[in-house]
Amino acid sequence: MQLTFGNWQATANPDRHSGQLAPREAQHLMALASGLSAKEIAREFGIQPATVKHSLMRVYGRLGVHRGTAAVAEAIRRGWIAPLVLALMVADLSGQHIQRVRQPARTRQQMSATSRVARRDLGSLFA
Repeated sequence: MQLTFGNWQATANPDRHSGQLAPREAQHLMALASGLSAKEIAREFGIQPATVKHSLMRVYGRLGVHRGTAAVAEAIRRGWIAPLVLALMVADLSGQHIQRVRQPARTRQQMSATSRVARRDLGSLFA
């Protein structure tokens, strides 16, 4: 089942024992990803903030995380939620592969040389 909230899209499964998000949990997680607080989510759906907090705690447990930001990141990684723009772009690409390019990490020598130069420069200002 596909759901949308704001600029987010989610996949939910009405079967409570599937291990995926229930529809209401998906709505709450998308609202959290949109930047709403528990009180704002409760106001949006016409329920109590405690109900939202309980729902989000179930989501955190399913995802194995302890915070809202980690839950959003893990749900995106698993493909349970996605920004709507990204979902549309991926559907449009249909077959093109995108490769992530990582920058090489700075070595210890590079970092220490930089700090020595900075210290030398600072010393020359005060000398």
